[in-house]
Amino acid sequence: MIPTNIVVHQQSKVLELSYDDGSTYRLPFELLRVLSPSAEVQGHGPGQETLQTGKREVSIASMEPVGHYALKPTFSDGHDSGLYTWEYLHFLCENQEWVWRDYLNKLAAAGLDRDAPMIKQGHSCGSH
Repeated sequence: MIPTNIVVHQQSKVLELSYDDGSTYRLPFELLRVLSPSAEVQGHGPGQETLQTGKREVSIASMEPVGHYALKPTFSDGHDSGLYTWEYLHFLCENQEWVWRDYLNKLAAAGLDRDAPMIKQGHSCGSH
């Protein structure tokens, strides 16, 4: 589902997406950043995810369209490798409560909180 309107709200730190069925969703920048579809965050396969922390105050420095299928935000922490397809953004919109709760559960299981500083992890892949 392709959004009909996209607004980046810098002050409230949310991305607002409206759809032609009349629905409007507000995705917090923090959620977008910690659930980035990039290999840097998701890894290259199951179990290779890097749990993101310390992103509560992240903002979106810029946003560019990618073809007719995605958005590529550049976050204030320098992260810019996630391509957010329309399908992925709509999934986040429709499942925001669940994906956020899952993220918080993963933090708790790792003994971390949202504001813990990011620990740099080594990558075994040459693309990072």
